[in-house]
Amino acid sequence: MLQIDLWKRIVIWGLVAIGLLMAMPNGFYTRVETRNDALIAIEKSGSTPDLQAKAAQWPDYLPSSLVNLGLDLRGGAHLLAEVQVADVYEARVAGMWPAVRDVLRVERDVVGGVRRLDSPADELRVRIAKPEAMDRALKLVRALAQPVTTLSGVGSNDIEFSANGDVITMVMSDAEKLVSDELTIARSLEIIRRRVDEVGTREPTIQRQGTNRILIQVPGLGSAQELKDLLGSTAKLEFKPVVGQTSDADASPGARNELLPSLDQEGLYYIVEELPVVTGEELVDAQPTFDQNGQPAVNFRFNPAGGRKFGNYTADNIGSPFAIVLDKEVISAPTIQSHISGGSGIITGRFTVEETTKLAVLLRAGALPAKMNFLEERTIGPELGQDSIDAGKIAAIVAGVGVLVFMLLSYGLFGLFADIALIINVGLIFGLLSMIGATLTLPGIAGIVLTVGMAVDANVLIFERIKEELKSAKGPARAIELGYEKALSAILDANITTLITAIILFVMGSGPVRGFAITLGLGIMTSVFTAIFVTRLLVVIWFERRRPKTIEV
Repeated sequence: MLQIDLWKRIVIWGLVAIGLLMAMPNGFYTRVETRNDALIAIEKSGSTPDLQAKAAQWPDYLPSSLVNLGLDLRGGAHLLAEVQVADVYEARVAGMWPAVRDVLRVERDVVGGVRRLDSPADELRVRIAKPEAMDRALKLVRALAQPVTTLSGVGSNDIEFSANGDVITMVMSDAEKLVSDELTIARSLEIIRRRVDEVGTREPTIQRQGTNRILIQVPGLGSAQELKDLLGSTAKLEFKPVVGQTSDADASPGARNELLPSLDQEGLYYIVEELPVVTGEELVDAQPTFDQNGQPAVNFRFNPAGGRKFGNYTADNIGSPFAIVLDKEVISAPTIQSHISGGSGIITGRFTVEETTKLAVLLRAGALPAKMNFLEERTIGPELGQDSIDAGKIAAIVAGVGVLVFMLLSYGLFGLFADIALIINVGLIFGLLSMIGATLTLPGIAGIVLTVGMAVDANVLIFERIKEELKSAKGPARAIELGYEKALSAILDANITTLITAIILFVMGSGPVRGFAITLGLGIMTSVFTAIFVTRLLVVIWFERRRPKTIEV
């Protein structure tokens, strides 16, 4: 019998209602987006009458999830950055010097004095006074090496040591370089994501490309330069002992020291020790604030380890200046007046409120582990994005109208049922995109347009099968029932193979290809649902009311 149980009808109409309800906010995109932005601003900085008015533009009891518009539809900034992973090798090897010095100093009577030599950036060279004790010296420093913690690096150590005469040379092993590269890229991705997210942009695309490149796309951002300013700064914060100061930019800082310019005093240079006391990696928080003179500043707080080192240093060096260094520039060089305990402090300088806010964001996000070179940059204006949306709308409308008219002319009343299901299908696609927070790109629109054409395939199979059953002199009810039953396997086979293709595109592809795969995959699922369940329910409801003796398909 041609019938559908009541509970099945409730489930079908319930799913349709939920899908269309979730899609509804996209019909009022600007109002809902303004309301969502206002709620975020209220959460971050408190409520104001203007924000309250904007938040009231959309009722709280209605869904407010939107389909995010991608870079090609909304406009924004596009950057392709190359991470200089070799910078990490230099810092890692240079950081070995204190440990090497200390371990050799313990047996000074055996190996003699120890002196660091000038060496290439990725090497550390140390000369010992008694070359005849080289075997003992190598044994001591090799104890500092650690096993590489990857399957590919089993049996390897992170640092390799070699001797030539009275000189010990230390370099990172190839296995450790591979591990370091992976960690550097992973950390860069995470820090970039934190920085972009703190600015409050919507749905940025941040993904790895190749071995050492990162693609960053931020919809809605004014220019690529604005994004470069945010990401180009490593925000490397260091606290270093001050050796002296000078006005000569070419002055020699001396061994193991460096010459750094003052950030806010032109022509002033500080000579500071090369190795920092503490770094920004040990920060746990940074917030914009004002100093005792009412000038913008940044308040910071260290973790327990950093706070302990900072406190010990200030206790031992009362009366001495120390430099607060950000990205190789001295922000300030105050004199230590007393023991600073508690692991917190304040950074002052000639800042604006906007600069302290940005600096706090960068410090909270953390320092980039390596410098980035920008290989490609583009700014896509909102006008171009609007043109893409308009072109996509026209394509979708033309395709939709063409399919609707074709089905109506080819199958009459049954074509009308298919058309209703097609409209519901498009609504369900947008509902699902909104629920999962997907980003719609121009290829995504192409996927929707393709889905509109594919969505009626299942109905065509069903209706043609019903025609065949009617020719066998079966009654209308039996012909409709057999039409749906016998077409089901062909419908599932065709759509499952297409769905597999969409999954492969999503897994293997990136960027625009993924956008196409998402809309295509969701469209396949919704079109199967509307063809098998929605159109059948419409046909059953019509048949129950009319009880026709004959039907024409």
